[in-house]
Amino acid sequence: MSDKAIFLDKDGTLIPDIPYNVDTRRITLTKGVARGLPLLEKEGYKLFIISNQPGLAYGYFDEQALENVRKKIALLLKQRQVNLSGFYYCPHHPEGSVAPYNRRCNCRKPLPGLILKAARENNIDLDTSWMIGDILNDVEAGKRSGCKTVLINNGNETEWEKGMYRVPDFIAADLEEAAAFILRGLGN
Repeated sequence: MSDKAIFLDKDGTLIPDIPYNVDTRRITLTKGVARGLPLLEKEGYKLFIISNQPGLAYGYFDEQALENVRKKIALLLKQRQVNLSGFYYCPHHPEGSVAPYNRRCNCRKPLPGLILKAARENNIDLDTSWMIGDILNDVEAGKRSGCKTVLINNGNETEWEKGMYRVPDFIAADLEEAAAFILRGLGN
């Protein structure tokens, strides 16, 4: 039997969007996380971070710094009795300067590679899973992988580029509202 999951964008969704931040002292949870995620986990959803991290390709930080970020987020969630099931990130960007990260890939959102990898490695049923993010690239990655999607409309999406995979199933103000929608079953 497969599990269901919530795939979460990191910057702007789970934690405030501070570009290329790896200073763990500046990492906090966004509004709605402390109330929304425990409800989803209680209902049997596994929680995974799905994040583009081009700072690696640009040489702004290394993988150990990103591991420290993962640990800080996991600690903040654990303090709220929430367990992080996995942290998947894309280190690539074709304009980067650090090999081997300076290339095109299939894991950089809006492509679905990271979600598909997480689902495969963790026996996740994508039909019963959700991608939650703050920009339409997150929505597109979720839709392309077969998930339902929620857009956190916090002002971070500025392009509003339309497309077949870029229409979320729901638009929420924060993760608490997203969780309430998912748990009401309105998107099924």
